[in-house]
Amino acid sequence: MKRLSFLLMIAMIMIHSFSMDVQAEVVPDPNFYIYICFGQSNMEGNAAIKDTDKVGINPRFQVMDVSSDDSSHNGRIAGEWYTAVPPLCRWNTGLTPADYFGRVLVDSLPSHIRIGIVMVAVGGASIDAFDEDNYKGYYDSSADWLKGIMNTYEGNPYKKLIDMAQKAQKYGVIKGILLHQGETNNGQTDWPVKVKKIYNGILSDLGLGANSIPLLVGEMLRKEEKGKCYPMNDIIATLPRVIPNSYVISSEGCKGNNFDGLHFSTEGARELGKRYGEQMYAILKSKK
Repeated sequence: MKRLSFLLMIAMIMIHSFSMDVQAEVVPDPNFYIYICFGQSNMEGNAAIKDTDKVGINPRFQVMDVSSDDSSHNGRIAGEWYTAVPPLCRWNTGLTPADYFGRVLVDSLPSHIRIGIVMVAVGGASIDAFDEDNYKGYYDSSADWLKGIMNTYEGNPYKKLIDMAQKAQKYGVIKGILLHQGETNNGQTDWPVKVKKIYNGILSDLGLGANSIPLLVGEMLRKEEKGKCYPMNDIIATLPRVIPNSYVISSEGCKGNNFDGLHFSTEGARELGKRYGEQMYAILKSKK
């Protein structure tokens, strides 16, 4: 009898423990809109972060830390959510279009909606850095400084992006993808096909339907801003023909840094980010 009572007690403890584990599981919040961001240096954040960019950020706008390199520098832990105070990409990066993209959305959407950013970006990298089949060959042939950035993502930026996006899906719902990349692929007419492969791979790996998630892609720095890669904008313009649910974000009037002909200034990055946000808000509004 004592043995039976003991076994019953153990069973009760196990059932209670299982119940507590189930209750502790995170249930995805349908009002937490998550956006995947990837690309090279302008998405990573090359523009200087000003004091005004660090204040007044609504806690409804959050970023998931991605790089394990951050904990020793800014105290952020990979896989955890934080209020989206820049830098959003890594501890030593600058202002990214995602900064003002998120601010526009939290200001435009109802107060019960939260916005989350998951970003993996590699300054100077070709689109091949995000290709499942080609990233290893690209990594092996890259300069040491580029390998160093890729190493913050265990040498495989695409896998890191998917791993973190899958983690983010436990908390919310993927609502879109933001891309700013092309300087390294300037003039390459097969770029849209490469982007489509990566886009399709992201959707498949995250269990999302084909063409179900909008892809927002920003233009390069314009010719009038002394942009060196402005011809790439003609190629970017063809992307909606290749990916139906894609949108080109104009960089017209977005100021450059007047230094290298590749990067936006702080003001330019803010404006470009706002345009990403306005386009995404228009998409969300159209689906109501």
